[in-house]
Amino acid sequence: MKQQRQFSKVTVTKKAQRSLQGGHPWVYAGEVITAEPTPNGALCDLVNEKGTYLGTGFYNDQSLIRVRVLSQNANDQFDEAFWRRRIRYSLDYRRIVMGADFSCCRLIFGEADHFPGWTVDRFGSILVSQIMSLGIEQIKDQLFALLWEEMEKLGEPIEGLYERNDIALRRKEGMSEGTGWAAGFKHPDSTLTQIVENGIRYEVDFGEGQKTGFFLDQKYNRAAAARLAQGRTVLDCCTHTGSFALNAAQAGAKRVIAADISASALASAKRNAQLNGLEANMEFVQGDVFDLLADEKWKTQGIDYIILDPPAFTKSRKTIHNAYQGYCQINTLAMKLLPRGALLATASCSHFMEDAMFEVMLQEAAQKAKVELRQIEVRHQAPDHPILMSVPETRYLKFYLFQIV
Repeated sequence: MKQQRQFSKVTVTKKAQRSLQGGHPWVYAGEVITAEPTPNGALCDLVNEKGTYLGTGFYNDQSLIRVRVLSQNANDQFDEAFWRRRIRYSLDYRRIVMGADFSCCRLIFGEADHFPGWTVDRFGSILVSQIMSLGIEQIKDQLFALLWEEMEKLGEPIEGLYERNDIALRRKEGMSEGTGWAAGFKHPDSTLTQIVENGIRYEVDFGEGQKTGFFLDQKYNRAAAARLAQGRTVLDCCTHTGSFALNAAQAGAKRVIAADISASALASAKRNAQLNGLEANMEFVQGDVFDLLADEKWKTQGIDYIILDPPAFTKSRKTIHNAYQGYCQINTLAMKLLPRGALLATASCSHFMEDAMFEVMLQEAAQKAKVELRQIEVRHQAPDHPILMSVPETRYLKFYLFQIV
């Protein structure tokens, strides 16, 4: 006898069916044909017009993403054992790909780990969570407890779990914004901690810094950029907490200029330089990246390596044209500034600026600057931010190393 499903049914279009069968975990509002009454944040079953089961996910009629799919296995029971198993899979994957860097990495990466709308970063004994899905929000206490327990089982004791839910996207999901220590768990008094990445020590303020306090996704790109820095004069634009600049300085750069528009970011970068005893050959300049690169004075500074790691110029497909123009402008300016034989590291962290489009932009910038680019290396985000081939949104960070010829 066929088991009766316990969840309400949401009937979706053929387009949604094709997307789901291709492995994509989102059903958009316009792809829903009918929906039985379902509380927001509750689980529902997705079916096609013939009633064939397609998957189970979190329903939310306040969101453009109407259903975030958790599983396409009709036998799954969404109980404690299910969630524990999912968390264990995520942790085991990080232990494999990160090795010694497991102590400071992203433990949960949303859809790529089949936890829609949930990310968790680890800074030593501190975990920092960000939730953008109402379904996850409603079971977060259970998930937090299971994650804490599984880390303890691995011999990785946790001293606090901080929530960084200060992101506007939550309001589109019908949730309020806020930050603070997760209720019911022990925690330290301060939101400041220190981490070590690529042998460099950083002070991380996970209560106030951008995102969860530190950008872990460029970890190995920083090391790749640093391998080319010895003896060079490096201009690190959009330095933020100084990470690319510090990697270059540690690798033996002759001189490093760390620039950012934010005074607080530069103050953080200076403290990190002092933490590592690298401030002697480093300078810190406040300014807008466009104005900075357009300033002719840098032509006389002997700069032979520029690093461009700007914030995302677009978070929407609607503004991709403006983003393209922005990326093209700063890359053109950087290429014009660099002499023949110099190096350029350039990145984009917007998944809307896809790899192919970014490469077209780079070629246009090179033509405008009247230079040729010799590709050294192409990279993406670190493997603790895994890419699911069926979910293009998980492939977002692009990082290119070139020689100017």
